[in-house]
Amino acid sequence: MECQSEYNQLHYQISYDTKILFIGANPSPGTYKRRIPFSSNKTLWYYLHDAGLIEENRTVLKNDADLKKIYQEKFTKIYKLGILNLVNRPTKTFAEIKALETIEGTSRILAAINRYRPLVVCFIGKRTYDLFIKKSQSTYGWQPSIDTTKIYVMHTPLRGLAQIRINELKEVGKAAGLLK
Repeated sequence: MECQSEYNQLHYQISYDTKILFIGANPSPGTYKRRIPFSSNKTLWYYLHDAGLIEENRTVLKNDADLKKIYQEKFTKIYKLGILNLVNRPTKTFAEIKALETIEGTSRILAAINRYRPLVVCFIGKRTYDLFIKKSQSTYGWQPSIDTTKIYVMHTPLRGLAQIRINELKEVGKAAGLLK
């Protein structure tokens, strides 16, 4: 088993001008290997495009080399987006995440919110948010703010109607002032 410090090598991004900070549960093995968040199933990237939060076309997003360049050079600097995971250890399934692992992740995310002050934090999936708040009663949509940061829980991009996810991302984009 790899040590925790190796898991921190997955390149996540946030800066002082991040408008929307996305929070995932943890990387899949493919995402971890590629060092590009949500690259095993690029659906989230397509939805970011379809919602108008990034300008890259789907053809470019399909190519791992192009996607990595976009992520490294534009995701935070140009598009004002950031991403962190609750747990940095890759797993094949959500069920493999241990409750103790989320304690450190919750502290890390709260510290990032307090330090960088994104306008909106968007949790990708109810289960991710439930692990963060240590309850299993959340709903999709807006949640109580953390200080001045608005909190939103969106559906995971893996299953279900695409338009629901695209509309959620548009709503988050509007709240962050990135979309009209």
